[in-house]
Amino acid sequence: MPLSIQAGLWGLLSGSALLLGAGAAWVANIPQRVIAAVMAFGSGVLISALSFELMEEAIQRGGFIATALGFLGGALVYTLANVAVSKAGGKHRKRSGGQQKAPDSDGDNSGGDNGLAIAIGALLDGIPESIVIGVSLIEGGAVSMVAVIAVFLSNVPEGLSSAAGMRKAGKSAAYIFGLWAGIALISGLAAWLGYVVFAGLGDAVVAATQAVAAGAILAMIADTMIPEAFEATHDYAGFITVAGFLAAFTLSKMGG
Repeated sequence: MPLSIQAGLWGLLSGSALLLGAGAAWVANIPQRVIAAVMAFGSGVLISALSFELMEEAIQRGGFIATALGFLGGALVYTLANVAVSKAGGKHRKRSGGQQKAPDSDGDNSGGDNGLAIAIGALLDGIPESIVIGVSLIEGGAVSMVAVIAVFLSNVPEGLSSAAGMRKAGKSAAYIFGLWAGIALISGLAAWLGYVVFAGLGDAVVAATQAVAAGAILAMIADTMIPEAFEATHDYAGFITVAGFLAAFTLSKMGG
């Protein structure tokens, strides 16, 4: 099977975790505290993966300057895009407490979310992770299982938290599952593109791309995941995040 197709399938697999989380939130009335704990664990998983998979590989491929510039650039681009999405009504896309209410009657989205902004925000959160999966096949022809597992594990709480919030806000099953099915498919496409676009480029470009993704992911964690985790778990959020970090760190060392 061509490596580009493999990349797409691995991206689709990791993206399918969004549907898994959404399904769990739909069929079961999961306490918000549990959802927040899972989100904290997922945050730790992603922090570990971007530290020991993305940044470490990036600096070995392209050196410090390309990695540092890519890292800061990815965080900046994500932050600016996230501000725009939040102003458009996607601010609470990962919240599980029913904050995803309808926009205000005067048209101001500051009081609630809208479907298009939620969808764009979900893409903004998920595409860097998926591109990383595709890029991981470039060297050696084998996907980074640590990256796939880390993205999969982090997508479960994202789907869980977002779907729980959408359900409390009165969104339909068709809306919720249609949204996440679409994001899962686009995740597969992004992983495919990650391989196809960057396979023929030099190490410095690939390193910068990995660093850009790492910066975007870390900014996303700080802006959207950790606040939701702390909302209900409070003093326990730190410990649970560390547990997630350790789980992914162990996978990384076992894979190495």
